[in-house]
Amino acid sequence: MIVVSSCLAGKECRYNGTHRLVDKIQELVKQNKAMMVCPELLGGFSTPREPAEIVGGTGEDVLKGKAAVISQSGADVTSMYIDGAFKALEIVQQVQATHIVLKEDSPSCGSIQIYNGEFSGSKINGEGVTTALLRKEGFNVISEQKFWELTLSD
Repeated sequence: MIVVSSCLAGKECRYNGTHRLVDKIQELVKQNKAMMVCPELLGGFSTPREPAEIVGGTGEDVLKGKAAVISQSGADVTSMYIDGAFKALEIVQQVQATHIVLKEDSPSCGSIQIYNGEFSGSKINGEGVTTALLRKEGFNVISEQKFWELTLSD
């Protein structure tokens, strides 16, 4: 089973109420070959919501208590991101995911880059909270940009 970010399958669950549809990912969900997750919704957020970024590090640092996820207005939403990450982990474990494709740049799902915590549009190398947790638990997480490199068997 493949686990994918819900927004990549067309669900309008991003912070601003939009999606980032990748047709092939949506098709895999329709064929019951992929399952959607949105760690932010699992953590208790609604759509739309205020943008948030990791301040003071990366998702790994958030899990270690050395960085925080802060909304644009300054609210600390770290606990919701951590809760969502652990709920996503439970799902990934339950379905015995073989591949995980999450949305790049997200403070939850980024696997290569995330925004730098200054709400300036600048990015840094690093991963989001959910990606960091999944990788810590031994799962391979890739972005939608790397999705095309997967060799998927039926």
